[in-house]
Amino acid sequence: MWPEQGWALLHLLLVASFTQADESVCLQRGDPELPQLSMEGDIMLGGIFSFHSSWKNRQNTYMHKPLPLQCISLNFREFQFAQAMLFAIEEINNSTDLLPGITLGYKMYDSCGSIAVGVRVALALTNGNEAVFAPSETPCTRPAQVQAIMGETSSSPCMAISTVIGPFHIPMISHFATCACLSDKVKYPSFLRTIPSDYYQSRALAQLVKHFGWTWVGAVRTNDDYGNNGMATFIEAAEQLGICLEYSVALFRTDPLEKLQKIINIIKTSTSKVIVAFLSHMDMDVLIHQLSYHNMTGYQWVGSESWIFDSQIAPLNLSGKKLFTEFWETLFSCTFKQKKILDYNQKACTGDEDLNEVHNSFTDMSLMPIFNNVYKGVYAVAHALHNILDCNRTCNNKILQHIKQIKFKTKEGDEVYFNENGDPAAKYEIINWQPTQTGIVDFVTVGLYDASLPADRQLNLENITLIWAQNSLQVPLSVCSENCPPGTRKVLQKGKPVCCYDCIRCAEGEFSNVTDSITCERCPSEFWSNEKRDACVKKETEFLSYEEIMGCLLTAASLFGTCMTCLVACIFFRYRKTPIVRANNAELSFLLLFSLTLCFLCSLTFIGQPSEWSCMLRHTAFGITFVLCISCVLGKTIVVLMAFRATLPGSNVMKWFGPVQQRLSVVGFTLIQVLICILWLTISPPFPFKNFKDFKDKIIIECALGSAIGFWAVLGYIGLLALLCFVLAFLARKLPDNFNEAKFITFSMLIFCAVWITFIPAYVSSPGKFSVAVEIFAILASSFGLLICIFIPKCYIILLKPEKNTKKNMMGKGKQVSK
Repeated sequence: MWPEQGWALLHLLLVASFTQADESVCLQRGDPELPQLSMEGDIMLGGIFSFHSSWKNRQNTYMHKPLPLQCISLNFREFQFAQAMLFAIEEINNSTDLLPGITLGYKMYDSCGSIAVGVRVALALTNGNEAVFAPSETPCTRPAQVQAIMGETSSSPCMAISTVIGPFHIPMISHFATCACLSDKVKYPSFLRTIPSDYYQSRALAQLVKHFGWTWVGAVRTNDDYGNNGMATFIEAAEQLGICLEYSVALFRTDPLEKLQKIINIIKTSTSKVIVAFLSHMDMDVLIHQLSYHNMTGYQWVGSESWIFDSQIAPLNLSGKKLFTEFWETLFSCTFKQKKILDYNQKACTGDEDLNEVHNSFTDMSLMPIFNNVYKGVYAVAHALHNILDCNRTCNNKILQHIKQIKFKTKEGDEVYFNENGDPAAKYEIINWQPTQTGIVDFVTVGLYDASLPADRQLNLENITLIWAQNSLQVPLSVCSENCPPGTRKVLQKGKPVCCYDCIRCAEGEFSNVTDSITCERCPSEFWSNEKRDACVKKETEFLSYEEIMGCLLTAASLFGTCMTCLVACIFFRYRKTPIVRANNAELSFLLLFSLTLCFLCSLTFIGQPSEWSCMLRHTAFGITFVLCISCVLGKTIVVLMAFRATLPGSNVMKWFGPVQQRLSVVGFTLIQVLICILWLTISPPFPFKNFKDFKDKIIIECALGSAIGFWAVLGYIGLLALLCFVLAFLARKLPDNFNEAKFITFSMLIFCAVWITFIPAYVSSPGKFSVAVEIFAILASSFGLLICIFIPKCYIILLKPEKNTKKNMMGKGKQVSK
């Protein structure tokens, strides 16, 4: 990259050393360096500018002394910087307030953009150009020829020059070197600058990128200290803000075309639409030409201060831009007479051309803020010199210390001072390129960045319409992955940066209500995620209600059973004196009908939202009414058996199971169930319970059993009585009688037991309200079984076959059988 590096290092040692030829004179080694621009004065200032931006590469053989570096590509910008320095010096020389009676002179050198040349001319400014000079009291030493050096424009030359002149405490004030590394006063003790450090600019660029939502960007930097250090700081700040770099490449204007082509290919194949360019204006010019050559457009550029004001890079059509070799000829579009003029229509240069009629890059004032930096630097030196001259003998006469302490305002009102690192206050204008109808690009200030303010107030964008890539008014999108909307979470893609991710929908019962959430939060127990998974809604409460179809059907069945039972009771009451009603203890029949009515009605307590009283009532009412019902059936069965025994000769069993004993048996069996229910309600009663387990998106409001032992004790006692009743009825099914009620009791108990045996697995496996419906169905089915099997045949006889409702008919069949 630096073909003259080997020679430069040797030459540096030669120039920096002096040999005493004899006792009276000192000789300088090497060729003298002559300034491009100079003027004598009482106090001399130095200037180092890259009037040329590049040089021709040579392959040195190291067999003979290398030729001087051949500079190419005039850099008009640097001429403007030099002109700004001349303007400030002339203004100070004409001032009666600042350094009155003292003339400032200058010597300006062209560094050609080369670090080695920059160091060589810096030593020339320090030592002078005399080949032979008389020594002072100390052999071969002399005072510095200039009091301060203005420049260089780039950071890398400034680092090299400051390293050389730092030990001599010669101030170097740069107007454009922004590398944060130059703030290190241990390495660069005499370096100062009038432009803020990239430490702040890099962070400002990162905040700007974050502000517009660009999380997937490319990065291009100059392969020198300016670009490498600035980009390193940007990457660090970008990572903290969640910004990812798809690529980061470095280039230098002298790189071969093969390397530039690789960079072009990387940009071409990338998916990011925003490019952060930490480039010098010369490197940016090279890159833009390559992109234009390959017809690559549509990229949004975010640039550093080095090229953002460059009016030669700004035009949209860059293919017609030319590089010129002669400053004067290019400036005035003329040719000197010494040269052969190919175009006879072209005018010859006279030296009297008028600048007011010229419009090119030299007369472009878009870089006025940078010119102002040069202006401030010269005035800083002048103020320091003024303070030294006004000082008495006890004052420190080192200009470097005075420059560090100055604080003044320019005539435009800008305050100039340096902090402990030799840096000014970090304030930046945010510029937007806005093309006009004439093809000229306006640099519009759309915001400010002030590093001295709190972090949340540093970036301030004005409410101005911005022009984006391809003259779009829409903010371009540059992301590796689209933002994950609420209701999803980010899952990183394997092997890719954190900005590349997939959006996974939140699972059921989880939600995310922010964009780009990395996790989904679980909803509270009584809430469930909505369809979009971006909020939690209250879960639907479910219980068997009267409004739903199933609740209505079960209610209708319950009321129908109740009405049917009441109708049977009315029929029995109307024909209570008939033989078929009186045949088997009419009192037990009416009590059974009453208990069946309660059984039908108790099913209604299972419908509706459970409450404390309904939970306790439904199970206890069901248990007691069914025991009352089964007790009546059991009593009737025992009566059938006893009645048959009573017809045998010498039998007197009916006196042991008469009406009183029958009532007592019913009461006794029922009291046992009442006692079980009382113990259940006392120890651990049923209570309303919100079931979150059976359904994820519903809350099942049900009655918890409290004590499972109490519940199964109630059911077990009912089952025990039903089994006993079934066995007795089965034994009495073939007893001789024209109307043997034991047969119908057997069928009713068979239905009863079948219903409740199948109830148990159905109840356990049914979820939510369906378990309640199963229990109601079992109650109604068994109740209808008892009602139909025991009473409907009798009603049939009473209403449709009244001729059979006689004592003779009922006993007739029995007599025939006994014969």
